[in-house]
Amino acid sequence: MAKKKNSPLTNKELVKEVCRRIRVARSYWDAHNNAACRGEREKALELYNTLTKEQKEQIPQALRVWLRYRSEKYFGSHRTPPKSARKRKA
Repeated sequence: MAKKKNSPLTNKELVKEVCRRIRVARSYWDAHNNAACRGEREKALELYNTLTKEQKEQIPQALRVWLRYRSEKYFGSHRTPPKSARKRKA
């Protein structure tokens, strides 16, 4: 399967991609797959931070809350990093 080229997303596509990534992260979270959830959450957060205020308002509130608050509780910088990340730093 060929990879898609990284073309810049339009405003509507960008909002849609952020929502998709948050939903994927939540599904990993529900499946207790924390490593995959962490990766998807970071990608979603990176894209989310590029959005304008108006674009952020287009994302459903439940997704925004999960991304910014609930997941920060479990994946924030104050938490102990996963074993794989600790090994790389040492």
